[in-house]
Amino acid sequence: MELINQHTKGIMEGCKERARDAGLRFQNETLEYIVTNKDLLELGPKNMIPTLYDYWVHDVEVLHEKGKYELYPYNPYETVINTKPAISFYNDNNPDWLNVMIFYHVLAHIDFFQNNLLFRSTWDEDFTGQALADKRNIAMLRSEKGRWVDYVIEFTRGIDNLVDLFGELSLLNYPAEINASSRLNYYFDVFLQTVQQVSYSFYLKEIERYNKTLEAYGGMAESVFFSDTAKKYPEFEAMYGKQKREEEAPPRDLIQYLQEYSPFLQRPENIWMKTVMEIVRRTSLYFQPQIRTKILNEGWASYWHDILFMSDDRIKGNEVSYALVNAKVTALSRLGINPYALGMRLFSYLEDSAEKGRVSYEFHRLKDADQRRKYDLHTGQGRSFVFDVRENFTDFTFINTFVDQGFVDAHRLFVAGRRLNRQKGVWEYFVKSRKAEDYKQMLLNSLYHPPHVILDEEKGEGGSLYLNHQYEGKPLVKEYIANTLLGIEYLWGGKVMLETTELVKEAKEEDWKQAYQVPRYILADQETTEQMIPRRVLYTMDNRKLTRELL
Repeated sequence: MELINQHTKGIMEGCKERARDAGLRFQNETLEYIVTNKDLLELGPKNMIPTLYDYWVHDVEVLHEKGKYELYPYNPYETVINTKPAISFYNDNNPDWLNVMIFYHVLAHIDFFQNNLLFRSTWDEDFTGQALADKRNIAMLRSEKGRWVDYVIEFTRGIDNLVDLFGELSLLNYPAEINASSRLNYYFDVFLQTVQQVSYSFYLKEIERYNKTLEAYGGMAESVFFSDTAKKYPEFEAMYGKQKREEEAPPRDLIQYLQEYSPFLQRPENIWMKTVMEIVRRTSLYFQPQIRTKILNEGWASYWHDILFMSDDRIKGNEVSYALVNAKVTALSRLGINPYALGMRLFSYLEDSAEKGRVSYEFHRLKDADQRRKYDLHTGQGRSFVFDVRENFTDFTFINTFVDQGFVDAHRLFVAGRRLNRQKGVWEYFVKSRKAEDYKQMLLNSLYHPPHVILDEEKGEGGSLYLNHQYEGKPLVKEYIANTLLGIEYLWGGKVMLETTELVKEAKEEDWKQAYQVPRYILADQETTEQMIPRRVLYTMDNRKLTRELL
């Protein structure tokens, strides 16, 4: 692995100038490395970020990728890491025209990392420097504690998808104009509208009163405003206090909860474990935004490499070669989901829609198909609109907001169904639905969505830890439950209970133990769906023994 040569670096600098002229924003310092195709496949976070702490699973991952390369030695083109400066890796056999395309793709990724608000917590953090400190910390602890360090790492990694990313983001100092207090929100959104049911004109007068108070008193505006409010509504503070107590959510970050409240971890001889857990938690939080923006991020990069490459005078004569490579990257799958293709087309669709004024309320009110087809206001706002989407959206909000019937029809998208042809002994695929709502739901079902687990302190009697999994249509993967609860029991130092929902065959209560003595996950396929019902189940891990019962 080595830095790219000066000739290739010159190509990258030329791409930076053109990308900035088009509106992309990113820090100027970047590092580009050349690696072989095989090395690029085998590179994991351990090597891409050489300061990141290592653990035994990394070696398994490298062996897995090595086997994949021997079977399918395809070209993965590039990888970019959200660090300071941004680091990217390229094949050693790329021609100049291909590097132009890839550099534009990478620069759009960097622009996304440095401007999307979900990555806000990473903007001011030197992750490589922090990772180096963490790596040294773990190395020192390994020399003292031996294999127990890796046990703690693996037990914590078993629950690192339960870190509270949005809770962390809410702690950041957002601008005052968008950081209204919960008291103000309750007063204007609930108290005036729902409790007092004031008139629209009075509501506007209250907003005007607050704005004048803010202008006159600045940081003291809220206390002055509510001192006057108390004269008219003396019951307000009591009602707000009650509402706040009712809305206080139980802790959601399981790692953080264990660090603070685990009796086992509070013992002086076990304090070091909290350091290891915090390293795993911090690393998970750093990579969470990337998991939640896969379609948006890859779509943004593909959208820009296509625009910038075709307007670059340095690639003349290589248009056909580019078209072949680009088609492989951005081909729209009929079965399955290609995030590059889907995201790129949705960004292009949004740019065209915003340019014609079709993202407005007036357009969506139109019912006449001919009027909708001819609707074009020539707003000139298409490009700025997609930049706003890049800044403010995640995969979920991106798909849920913008995938509509027009987009589905424009690209002839559909939801595929599968049925067994028993006569031929094969599975047959068919067009199940072309409705936008069905296609959108299929996309949403494919997104990263960690389980919603609540810590129920009231049910955790006798020093036990009670976890309540809020069922959202997808059961937990059964084969992971035992080992995960075993790790939590170790870190908690006592009994752990997990309440969840599973799809089970209909059976009488008295037949349950006999029918389900050995727990196993039953897939609800086409033939058995009618026999499956959701039931609440309680798993208990006590002294490394797992039991399971219906509730």
